[in-house]
Amino acid sequence: MQRQAKPSEFSINAFMNKKEETEELFVPAEEDLPKEHFSQPDVEREWKAFLLKLSKIDSVAYNAINNFRLTKTHEDQIEVLFSSSTAKAEFDKVAGEFVNHFKHKVKNYGIKLHFKEDKTIVQEVMTKKKLFEKFAEINPVLKDLNDLMRFDLT
Repeated sequence: MQRQAKPSEFSINAFMNKKEETEELFVPAEEDLPKEHFSQPDVEREWKAFLLKLSKIDSVAYNAINNFRLTKTHEDQIEVLFSSSTAKAEFDKVAGEFVNHFKHKVKNYGIKLHFKEDKTIVQEVMTKKKLFEKFAEINPVLKDLNDLMRFDLT
């Protein structure tokens, strides 16, 4: 007994020629979105809140960007001063979250960030030895104590 082939209900030609049906999402034009006024204290407050949240979630990104300075330069522009391209790369990873939150918070959807490298923003890493030396400047008796006890400040 031979079986007869049953014709397939799937047509390759029909599948290849099928046009995709897409749903169009409503995206308001940028000029239709609100652009309310915000101030420098608004920027500083939200930046500090963002850094606090980031310090709990991603310590690497936090340590890279916590010394950035954000300054409102024009009505819809914020200048971001950063110390290095590596730090800016870390900021780029989390910038969307900050910007979107800030736009919603101040109800200004036309905000643009402008980046500027500033070599004077260098965060000094405080080692135990540097911290001890700083305290020894304030209280010279600590230096005598270190000479006597030979603290391990590595």
